[in-house]
Amino acid sequence: MFSGISWPQLLIVLVIVLAIFGTKRFRTLGSDLGNAVKGFKSAMNEAEDVKDQISDSSAAKDADFDNTPAEETRKDNA
Repeated sequence: MFSGISWPQLLIVLVIVLAIFGTKRFRTLGSDLGNAVKGFKSAMNEAEDVKDQISDSSAAKDADFDNTPAEETRKDNA
């Protein structure tokens, strides 16, 4: 994709970007991008942990359909 772009051309593009946005805004943009990537990674890890917890709890304990609330009510009324 960037095989036709040389270092001097990239340097010129960087200078133009700095001229348009300024150094402070460029620094803020970099830190915001870093925080976004960090937040995305932590959300992915959290979702994977929740998935593991759900799969562990469902594998260890199956639903008990012997004593449903409707059956308990019928037993109490009989």
